[in-house]
Amino acid sequence: FSLLLLNLEEYYFEQHTADHIQNKGGQYERKIRGSLKICSKSVIFEPDVISQPIIKIPLRDCIKIGKHGENGSNRHFAKAKSGEISLIFSQVYFIKEHNIVAPYKIERGKMEYVFELDVSGKVEDVVETLLQLHRASCLDKLGDQTAMITAILQSRLARTSFDKNRFQSVSEKLHMECKAEMVTPLVTNPGHVCITDTNLYFQPLNGYPKPVVQITLQDVRRIYKRRHGLMPLGLEVFCTEDDLCSDIYLKFYEPQDRDDLYFYIATYLEHHVAERTAESYTLQWQRGHLSNYQYLLHLNNLADRSCNDLSQYPVFPWIINDYCSTELDLSNPGTFRDLSRPVGALNKERLERLLTRYQEMPEPKFMYGSHYSSPGYVLFYLVRIAPEYMLCLQNGRFDNADRMFNSIAETWKNCLDGATDFKELIPEFYGDDVSFLVNSLKLDLGKRQGGQTVDDVELPPWARSPEDFLQKSKDALESSYVSEHLHEWIDLVFGYKQKGSDAVEAHNVFHPLTYEGGVDLNSIEDPDEKVAMLTQILEFGQTPKQLFVTPHPRRITPKLKTVTQACSPDDPMADSPGEESFEDLTEESKSLAWNNITKLQLQEQYKIHKEAVTGIAVSCNGSSVFTTSQDSTLKMFSKESKMLQRSISFSNMALSSCLLLPGDATVISSSWDNNVYFYSIAFARRQDTLMGHDDAVSKICWHDNRLYSASWDSTVKVWSGVPAEMTCTRRQQFDMLAELEHDVSVDTISLNAASTLLVSGTKEGTVNIWDLTTATILHQIPCHSGTVCDTAFSPDSRHVLSTGKDGCLNVIDVQTGMLISSLTSDETQRCFIWDGNSVLSGSQSGELLVWDLLGGKISERIQGHAGAVTCIWMNEQCSSIITGGEDRQIMFWKLQ
Repeated sequence: FSLLLLNLEEYYFEQHTADHIQNKGGQYERKIRGSLKICSKSVIFEPDVISQPIIKIPLRDCIKIGKHGENGSNRHFAKAKSGEISLIFSQVYFIKEHNIVAPYKIERGKMEYVFELDVSGKVEDVVETLLQLHRASCLDKLGDQTAMITAILQSRLARTSFDKNRFQSVSEKLHMECKAEMVTPLVTNPGHVCITDTNLYFQPLNGYPKPVVQITLQDVRRIYKRRHGLMPLGLEVFCTEDDLCSDIYLKFYEPQDRDDLYFYIATYLEHHVAERTAESYTLQWQRGHLSNYQYLLHLNNLADRSCNDLSQYPVFPWIINDYCSTELDLSNPGTFRDLSRPVGALNKERLERLLTRYQEMPEPKFMYGSHYSSPGYVLFYLVRIAPEYMLCLQNGRFDNADRMFNSIAETWKNCLDGATDFKELIPEFYGDDVSFLVNSLKLDLGKRQGGQTVDDVELPPWARSPEDFLQKSKDALESSYVSEHLHEWIDLVFGYKQKGSDAVEAHNVFHPLTYEGGVDLNSIEDPDEKVAMLTQILEFGQTPKQLFVTPHPRRITPKLKTVTQACSPDDPMADSPGEESFEDLTEESKSLAWNNITKLQLQEQYKIHKEAVTGIAVSCNGSSVFTTSQDSTLKMFSKESKMLQRSISFSNMALSSCLLLPGDATVISSSWDNNVYFYSIAFARRQDTLMGHDDAVSKICWHDNRLYSASWDSTVKVWSGVPAEMTCTRRQQFDMLAELEHDVSVDTISLNAASTLLVSGTKEGTVNIWDLTTATILHQIPCHSGTVCDTAFSPDSRHVLSTGKDGCLNVIDVQTGMLISSLTSDETQRCFIWDGNSVLSGSQSGELLVWDLLGGKISERIQGHAGAVTCIWMNEQCSSIITGGEDRQIMFWKLQ
């Protein structure tokens, strides 16, 4: 017996040990021992001996139900034989004879079966229940049937409660208890949910498959709220990091119960596990820490796809386009399917026909009459390992042998040419288990028109075995071609091309009922219509929840450098070893330094200012350190002699930042008095003043004879400037090349390595990314709730990191402008340096924090200043760091 023998939306209520009496009163009378199961739409008898079939009698086919011997001449025997129940009916199913999974056998015609219960005292109750359920199943309208069965179920649940004797320990504290159903594919099983301070329990009403399901909260790794039957009632719990299947899926009767339980577990997890958003996975995937397979699995999970819900089963793309060749060439782009188009748009001729129909269609229009993922499609692929599910879905029958999943090439061809076939794949195609491709259960799946028996799935010529097929499919999914194009498919299925005009343009429009929010079930008054609508939606398939509303970032694929490194030493095409290895050594030493950033050690500290330090610049040889401060001075400090060598004042206003020009002859400082000052180190004098703004200058950058100045006057200005020392005249001309206008004051700016992009952060929390070649804004991202304190590009210019007054660290994808990661700390992070993966930030309290961005956590806190850390500098080799603080000190740190 399994719950899959029930009809869809049917419940299993109770069971009684009983005998099935065959040929009652005849000379061949015999008793078959087993258990009688009372379900909401049928009576099922499961014999103890497996050679006998399971008997299923639909209640709506029953003509009479009662105690045996109650009617007719033998009424006076009724007392003696009161343990017997008689069912007279017109149709019966025989299932799993000899325990073999096969299509159900049906027998029609008027029959009587007699069952004798072990406990004769229960007969009255059982008959009463059966009559009540029989009345429900004979109602004309489906909606009325559902309502009556629901009422019967709810009254049963109300009469019982969770058995506290099932607790793991006597000291457990009960937190909440409510009614719910445990969901597995095609089946829901009602019972009671109970959560304590240490465990989550589910106790099925019928005690099947076991009296209680228990999950230790300490083992829980992830929880997701789920949409079940279009309603916000589901909750799925995982005790693993990246498994496909969860440990329990619950469906509640009230959204509030679901939310309360979610909140309780989430609060418990907060102390143990970081909550993950789609964006945090995006960053890990982009940087190569998650495979394409793992990333798609996480996206499916976040988009409400679950292995326990066949109408929302995880969806994976067709990747390979070639099922004919004897060898699979993954270096040839022609081997792959075009990931920027949905399956329905891959064949141009078919698409043209569909578009013609679409244009002539009245509103609401759709291009495809069937979906890319539905229960039928999932079981089409899985029939060899889940035959009972297929029989459950199709009323005890397998599909026609010619319509079965017979061959990969044939299925792909059908998806390209079929008038109504647009299905994608399921995760199993990229997993390790080959059993869905092999008929190891020796199922009789019928004969095809050509006479051949349906057995194992026919593989393409390039696959030597089912194992080889899966391995090559996995290799294809992780190939560089797919890594470069997977974001295009994500846009279609989980992203911005899922809905609206972008979907129309991408030929990606499905039936309106398939979209989240496509129909409001609560607004449908008629119960019949409601049930029919829900059934239609669940059978038809559903579009995943939309996770992204802007174009999805591309994956960062390693450039060809690795190829040259892999060349043999005597390969004349390889770079000369000296250059390559020197560059690699610097890169290697940098990454080593960043790997050891948590072991940062303070070497010395000096109090050289009267107010907070605002900027640090260091000469190339590391001997001279220049600092600016709110005390309005620029100081020059010698690291060798540990002495203050100069103190320069330009006005009585605070200085906000400083930098050294190439050649180490000139220091530039920005001031709150609206000016930028050029100071000649050799001549020890101010050599120039740029009066470029109408309010304080907050930050300056220099690259390639260009000065970039940010100001509270809401602008960033770009100047061409050749330092006076290099020209014969003392004064110099500053030409303004561009003005980047903002709505509010700009507090910080930063350039990318090539100086083609600039990022600015404003007082109101917006991060702006500018293209300097055209002086236009690329992205405007309002991602902080207060002032932006600091911003910087990653070394590869793919990402921007920003910190703000709100304590957030935000990572933005430069190409798309998408916020792909956000971490929070309980205090403002005033300044930082980063290498793209790890961050060293200076906090308001004076601590230095090391962040692991990919792990989404703080990995070290280092004691630093007595007040806020206000600026931070790191040398090119990443071996030494200098910080400045509100405590007027500069601190020298060494990386071990």
